[in-house]
Amino acid sequence: MSGPEDGLSRVPVGLGDRTYEVRIGPGLLDRAGALLADVMPRRRTVVVTDATVAGLHGDRVLAALSDGGIAARLIVLPPGEQTKSFEGLADLCDRLLAETLDRGDVITALGGGVIGDLTGFAAAIYKRGIDFVQLPTTLLAQVDSSVGGKTAIDTPRGKNLIGAFHQPRRVLADIDVLVTLPVRELRAGYAEVLKYGLLGDRTFFEGLEARGADVLAGDPAALTWAVAQSVRMKAEIVAEDERETGRRALLNLGHTFGHALEAETGFGGDLLHGEGVAAGMALAFRYSADQGHCTRQDAERAVRAISAAGLPTTMADIPGAPFRVAALVSHMRQDKKAEGGGITLILPRAIGDTWVEKAVDPGPLADFLAREGAVQG
Repeated sequence: MSGPEDGLSRVPVGLGDRTYEVRIGPGLLDRAGALLADVMPRRRTVVVTDATVAGLHGDRVLAALSDGGIAARLIVLPPGEQTKSFEGLADLCDRLLAETLDRGDVITALGGGVIGDLTGFAAAIYKRGIDFVQLPTTLLAQVDSSVGGKTAIDTPRGKNLIGAFHQPRRVLADIDVLVTLPVRELRAGYAEVLKYGLLGDRTFFEGLEARGADVLAGDPAALTWAVAQSVRMKAEIVAEDERETGRRALLNLGHTFGHALEAETGFGGDLLHGEGVAAGMALAFRYSADQGHCTRQDAERAVRAISAAGLPTTMADIPGAPFRVAALVSHMRQDKKAEGGGITLILPRAIGDTWVEKAVDPGPLADFLAREGAVQG
């Protein structure tokens, strides 16, 4: 990572001839044309966004692209997780075709994780593959979903079950746009920041214990530090294991529990993705302690850090509780990390030390979920 004279932090994602940069700093959307011109040789793009983000940033992104000599048009989609569906994908692909893009053009994703995941998947399958760039506008998207090329849509059977690996050409993480986020969205993104410390960097976790309040208060220096550290860690893991056959699976800490809870709440506004991850990480630490894999002291410390950010740490904190044990276990069997119908969990040995546990015995897991407040039946 470097911080050159233009004030940007640059984190490379090293993938051979598909290597790209994540650029982090203030004011990037207003410089988008200059910062993307070299990856848009035909000087043409379609900007995919949602109605909320379009109202906040759409016009100035179009103006910035125009200033860089890039012709651009907006495609505005409905906000919310429900857009990340087969119906949403079909609608987006039809609208892209109507724009007569060809494979030499570039699609731009402007928004949070829903827009990034959906647009990236559409780019992966549009005319058998077209380049795209990411302009993430939420903390969660900046530190996680915009980096690494995992694109997908949800189905009624689970989250992110239909998708493709398709790397962006560039990511611009503009710290300034985070000031427009509702507090709840910022907290949800912070869950993914905490995840990096909890899964593999105890020093970073300790730094978040000291500076987390500044990050959540929107302090620019603290935000830039948190985003850059998170992206650096993810970039290293993606470069080592792009297709999630090994170490990259650790990035799913809390996600198996969290996705099951999201499915039970209908992927709606009752439980944001980051909130599901937060509750899932707390459950993963308590389950690991329950099974004797990590100390209860580390589990309690991890849960305190999650709770201090105003995030859920128990199922009782989530609208719709109590949930059914059988339904949660069924969702966990459908998780994309599952193998042979077995359940896979990312579990901690300690803060900053995790591993992939395959073929998890559903009996003790069901008993644990019941003790956590889920009901039988």
